[in-house]
Amino acid sequence: MTADRPEPHDLLDLALALAAGASTLLLEARTRPNSGVDTKTSATDLVSDADRASEGLIVAGILAVRPHDAVLAEEGASRPGTSGVRWVIDPLDGTTNYLYGIPAWVVSIAAEVDGVVEVGVVADPSHGEVYSAVRGAGARCNGAPISVSGATALSTSLIGTGFAYRSTRRAEQALALPRLLPAVRDVRRLGAAALDLCLVACGRLDGYFETGLQPWDMAAGVLIASEAGAAVCGYDGGPPSTASVVASTPGIASELLATLATAGVTPDLGQNFTP
Repeated sequence: MTADRPEPHDLLDLALALAAGASTLLLEARTRPNSGVDTKTSATDLVSDADRASEGLIVAGILAVRPHDAVLAEEGASRPGTSGVRWVIDPLDGTTNYLYGIPAWVVSIAAEVDGVVEVGVVADPSHGEVYSAVRGAGARCNGAPISVSGATALSTSLIGTGFAYRSTRRAEQALALPRLLPAVRDVRRLGAAALDLCLVACGRLDGYFETGLQPWDMAAGVLIASEAGAAVCGYDGGPPSTASVVASTPGIASELLATLATAGVTPDLGQNFTP
């Protein structure tokens, strides 16, 4: 790599430092009343001053060290670059949880090199946990290696999911749940896709599926889950994308895909980004 393209572990070190700074900012902001709350794609899709401040801190930190990198960030601080490195950032995944005081929100930072995600960091400040991965080097939580659960039976597996912001799409998703629930131990909906993927990575969920994510929701989490040994794909068994993503311990992967198809879980064909 050139001087402008450091080794992946250098990108990891930067992502870890910025995630720590954003975590501190968000925890401090949580002690004050919510401010600047607005909606985006729908009345249920929220953004706040905390989201914007976290994104500002992360992007400023990246550009101070690597001014030629590209950025894709949820709240709009996106820019092209010339280095071949692009940062994909969700400064606060789980904004609704954050604003309601529910401790299920994270900071997600991924670094792509030539279009491939090489580094992922997801910080869970409420629980003092930081998940990380470098492609080909495994996944970690607070520096210790992690791996998927090893479950082999879907009927006793705990599965995570999420729902769309659009009411019509949510209604469609609700119709599949009565057909899915009898086939699994139970279903959890935490409200932060990056966290869900990390919970699969460390074995706290046996599987997870969701439709219609955005690149920043999944870029870091997909890498972390994959490096922890998860089978990660789309509903059709092809590569995961924003249309659909499924992550699970390999022992239930084929059964989970078949059950999702039988239950009528369908991708969002308007989404087409592949991490």
